[in-house]
Amino acid sequence: MDPECSQLLPALCSVLADPRQPVADDTCLEKLLDWFKTITETGSSLLLVQENPCLVTLLCHVLKPQDLSPRVLAFSLRLAGVLAAHEDCFQYLQQGELLPSLFGEAGPLGGAAWAAPTVRSGWIQGLRSLVRHPSSLRFLAHCGAVDTIFSLQGDSSLFVASAAGQLLVHILGLSMQGSAEGHPSLPPADWPACAQKIVGHIEESLRSAATPQIAQALNVLTTTFGHCHDPWTQVLWVRLSPLVACLLEKDPVPAAHSLVDLLLSVARSPVLSSSSCGLWETLAQTLSRLSPTQAGPLALGILKLQECPQALRAQAFAVLLQPLACVLEATAPVIGLPSSPDGTAGASLTADSLLPSRAACVGLLCRTLAHLELLQPLPQRPSPWPQAPLLGAAVTVLRLCDGSATPTSDAGRHLCAFLVGCVRVQRAALDFLGTLSQGAGPRELVTQVFAVLLEYLTSPDSSPTVLKKAFQATFRWLQSSPEPLGGGDLEPHAQLFLRELLPVLPKRLCSPCWEVRDSSLEFLTQMTRRWGGQASFRRVLLASEVPELTEQLLRDPESYVRASAVSAMGQLSSQGLCVTPASPEHPEAQQKSLLAELLHILSTDSEGFPRRAVMQVFTQWLRDSHTDVVANTERFVARVLQVASRDLDWEVRSQGLELALVFLEQTLGQPSSHCPYAVTPPTVAPLSPVAQALRPLCRVQLFEFAFRALFDCDRPVAQKSCDLLLFLRARTASYGGLEDSGGGPDAASVEAALQRWQSGDQGQPLGELEPKAVVAVLRSLDLEGLRGALAESSDRMGKSPRSLLQDVLATAGILGENEADCY
Repeated sequence: MDPECSQLLPALCSVLADPRQPVADDTCLEKLLDWFKTITETGSSLLLVQENPCLVTLLCHVLKPQDLSPRVLAFSLRLAGVLAAHEDCFQYLQQGELLPSLFGEAGPLGGAAWAAPTVRSGWIQGLRSLVRHPSSLRFLAHCGAVDTIFSLQGDSSLFVASAAGQLLVHILGLSMQGSAEGHPSLPPADWPACAQKIVGHIEESLRSAATPQIAQALNVLTTTFGHCHDPWTQVLWVRLSPLVACLLEKDPVPAAHSLVDLLLSVARSPVLSSSSCGLWETLAQTLSRLSPTQAGPLALGILKLQECPQALRAQAFAVLLQPLACVLEATAPVIGLPSSPDGTAGASLTADSLLPSRAACVGLLCRTLAHLELLQPLPQRPSPWPQAPLLGAAVTVLRLCDGSATPTSDAGRHLCAFLVGCVRVQRAALDFLGTLSQGAGPRELVTQVFAVLLEYLTSPDSSPTVLKKAFQATFRWLQSSPEPLGGGDLEPHAQLFLRELLPVLPKRLCSPCWEVRDSSLEFLTQMTRRWGGQASFRRVLLASEVPELTEQLLRDPESYVRASAVSAMGQLSSQGLCVTPASPEHPEAQQKSLLAELLHILSTDSEGFPRRAVMQVFTQWLRDSHTDVVANTERFVARVLQVASRDLDWEVRSQGLELALVFLEQTLGQPSSHCPYAVTPPTVAPLSPVAQALRPLCRVQLFEFAFRALFDCDRPVAQKSCDLLLFLRARTASYGGLEDSGGGPDAASVEAALQRWQSGDQGQPLGELEPKAVVAVLRSLDLEGLRGALAESSDRMGKSPRSLLQDVLATAGILGENEADCY
């Protein structure tokens, strides 16, 4: 600890110990603890306490009966734990019986302050820091703290209860760390006292009739097997697994969610999953005993395991498919899904579980679809994967939701009544249907997929969120459609679908709901980017009103829609799809007006989203050598940078630097691979003498834009400008003939202007610079130092320990008005 902090520490401890003084907020106390942790981790806790006896005085003072703030008491308990984490300091504090007074029954446990959750949490966290060495374990065994931890597992505060369970796991692991070394099969009767006590408590809880106690024991075991992979955990599981298996004999199974978590934690343990301890049999029994709602997460977890018996995987997959099997049985009995080997996973069982209430039916179907969506892309998914039945089930669920299904049984009619208009199930089914696009399917089923997607896209009853999901699933299925022989175009089935879909798109673009207009524009942008160059798509699109309506949405009242319209129009223009059939004799007019329109949006739009979208479009146009850009690249870049430099949105200015970098690379040549913003321009200019290479950059005033950004008040902009200038300096370093230009008048005037800009006066422009002045300024600037300063945290001074101590003391009025380093 530095001398200045040592001088302030006694005053700090006095403030904290005085109940009459205003206490710093929780953030300051947390920072103080972090500071003490840093000191003890890098040095001696004992030396810290001996050189600063005020710390012990503070710990002793909080034990006196007084109206001390719960926050200060919690802070003191945690500080005691941090100091006692080192065994020599632990022994030092034990000499005065300080630790038993803080953490034993004579401490805060019996006081009024214990009613505050903050104090109970501080007590647990203090013990968590303290329990690091053998002496701390003996201390726990004699002070009665373990019994208190047991009781805190059921605390009314979830944070306290969770921390108590985690502390038990930590104590158990530390107890066994030394004792089990060299004796991996040590019987539990020979385990250390703390370990025996914890295991005994777990056994007692598992035998309890109270579900909360069972859940507490299961949660402790789950964390233990998840974090500890030593051989002693196998001995522990062998001892406790019969009690866990007994839970399956109860009806209903208590704490089913916690039981599932435990069994999956055991199955993932490298020590237990490879041993013959009856784990797989217990998992199979659990799958058959739990309800479909409870068994779903367990089945998914089993199927995610890398190593698992094939019979158990088949049973788990059948359990996971039960709800969809019920749907198919009730509506389309011809298509079947795999059942479990023993036949226990019948559809009738699931129908009873699905039909009691609408909430149960909806919840189970949503969870099932979500589980299957997670499972489908995994390499360890079941093989063969029932692609066709799952496609049929997804389509059937969607038809049940829109009322177009034809149920063949009473169960199907009940399902239809429950699911009609259910947005939750529609969203889940569309997500799953989109995931299934990664696999193939029979032509008739794929036809049904496109048919149901078209129904949802055209239906006036589709909610905005459902419509968005339908657009996403449609794009994924079109993207996965096989290309016809010869390649290039969409396959005939997808072409037919597009011809039916695109006439519907204008209606969606004119929707009164802005979310619908926005989703439609996003879909159009994706489609144009993917198939804008293909003849069939171009014909259908140009024959529709879509380009004209998209252009009109540039003036939409909703900023999100305007931003999406900008992106869509930028993509359409890049593909030459902005020309309307009514004016084929003027192919350039539409695109020129679009450029002017986008510049107008960049200059005048009151919202940031459209302006950011314009900058992204312009950057892409420059990168792709868009026709309008190539016509006069320098004029285009100069106009865009001029507007972007005045924008109040830092993301617009940052995107302006991205555009500047693309222009710079195209002018100077291909960048080196280490540049973080490296791109591949379509054409690369050959290297030329520095003056000739830099002159176009000077004409578009790129350097003024970059130099202004170098002192931008928003750090990301300044960082990107610094990277750009460093890249430029590296590219010009190899050029010769300008070494003597550093002292020229142009360079001096530029450096003077930069100094004024750095001080906040950015009113005077630089004008068109000479290349030699630019090179001289680049060589004179300490760009590396500036980049290092920008990389540092903006509150690094406020985070200093001295500043923190001064702020706490200033809050209490101990320091003078100007002595606190407020931040």
